[in-house]
This record gives sequence, C-alpha cells and structure tokens, in this order.
Amino acid sequence: MENFQKVKELIAAAEQDAQAFYDKGNKAAGTRLRNAMQQLKTIATDIRKEVTEKKNAA
Repeated sequence: MENFQKVKELIAAAEQDAQAFYDKGNKAAGTRLRNAMQQLKTIATDIRKEVTEKKNAA
C-alpha cells in the first residue's frame, strides 16, 4: 500500500508540471513531467509484482 500512496503523491506533484507544459508551453516542465511518468512506470511495475506475490501466496 506504500507504493500506491507514492503514486498518488507523484501524480499530484506532476499535475503542476503538466499544466505548465500543456497550457504555457514550458519545455522544462515537460522534461520534469516525463521524469515523473518514468517514475510512475517503475512504481506501477513494483505494485504489480507485490500484488502478484501476495495473490500467489494466499
């Protein structure tokens, strides 16, 4: 559940960068947004592994 909380926090933090990139054309915000999306991908993969392990252990 800890990783799921990290996902929620990361999305909240990335929202400002998404608005700056899409609405204002801020290229640096786009770079930060891409980095946040990569981190989300990594955490999502970790969550999938945790769920699979827990499901198979039961």
